[in-house]
Amino acid sequence: MIPYGRHSIDDSDIEAVVEALKSDWLTTGPLVEKFEQNLENIVGAPTITVTSGTAALHCAYAAIGVKPGDEIITPPITFIATQATAALMGAKIVFADVQEDTANINPSAVEALITDRTKAVVAVDYAGHPADLDELRTITNKYGIYLIEDAAHSIGSTYKNRPVGSIADLTTFSFFPTKNFTTAEGGAISSSNPELLERARKFSRQGLVREPENFLLQGEGPWHQEVHEFGLNYRLPDVLCALGISQLSRLANFKKRRREIFDFYTNAFSEIDFIQTPIEKEFVDSNWHLYPVRVPQSHRSDIYKFLRSQGIGVQVNYLPAHLHPVFESKGLKHGDFPVAESFYASELSLPISFVLTEDDINQVVETFERIVL
Repeated sequence: MIPYGRHSIDDSDIEAVVEALKSDWLTTGPLVEKFEQNLENIVGAPTITVTSGTAALHCAYAAIGVKPGDEIITPPITFIATQATAALMGAKIVFADVQEDTANINPSAVEALITDRTKAVVAVDYAGHPADLDELRTITNKYGIYLIEDAAHSIGSTYKNRPVGSIADLTTFSFFPTKNFTTAEGGAISSSNPELLERARKFSRQGLVREPENFLLQGEGPWHQEVHEFGLNYRLPDVLCALGISQLSRLANFKKRRREIFDFYTNAFSEIDFIQTPIEKEFVDSNWHLYPVRVPQSHRSDIYKFLRSQGIGVQVNYLPAHLHPVFESKGLKHGDFPVAESFYASELSLPISFVLTEDDINQVVETFERIVL
């Protein structure tokens, strides 16, 4: 089976991990700080690491102080973690429909949903294509609310010549094996706002305060540490940071190869009316995590089954979040967000990853053409 996404591990990655295993630090050591600095160099803002993209979202919501009754505006086309981490903090999830061409949150749908309880707007960079961040920033600045960018798909992408990670109040990343580079499991949060990033860091380190000048309890001794607000253990260990440092050095090559595959597919399918290929707006440079095509809804299931039977590991990304049964009690239903639902009903993600060979790519195209022509 040609997988729709797959990690690439080479000897340099293995050597980096082995060296970390032989060191004095398996976790909370110097490689964490080094990886965070290397990430900052890529995303253009100070960054902290955590154990997953889900943890990154949880920390971002904690950093802005999400509490019961707050409203978080999100798009339906995303993995459920975007909503779950806020909902578990008591927030009300408010959905805004997506743009037909990118499946990113539609700024024109956002403003009408803002109330005096809105805490943040969350933009998800679907497939690696950045959302319309400047338009969203204008809206969030107007109402004095936060802009969070869920960039689980888009590290290495740029928006109007600015790196993803340097624009929103908080940006979250995922380093799962199918993503644009990997730490096995892992994630990060970036922000140019020192106060927000420090809140996210403290939450991800169990809320521990270690600086004597910030202690509320005095005279406990040099061993002392204390907690002012609860947090959780979301520390990414040195062993996985070692892998991340090595992988990050190859990010440009990963991006280049994904771009080559993106262009190959687009050229191959551009003249086939049956297939709608993804677009890229002129002011972005996407690091493509997915290659989402759209086919007629009435044929999507048959095409999916045929490609899978032929060893082509297509996927569907994603069931619109408002249609998950967990939201049924909130009164959400089919038809509420027609653009997102139409996108989902026709979407197929074709294989795209650094490890695909020319033979693999040709096989994907030839097999796809057999079923659609």
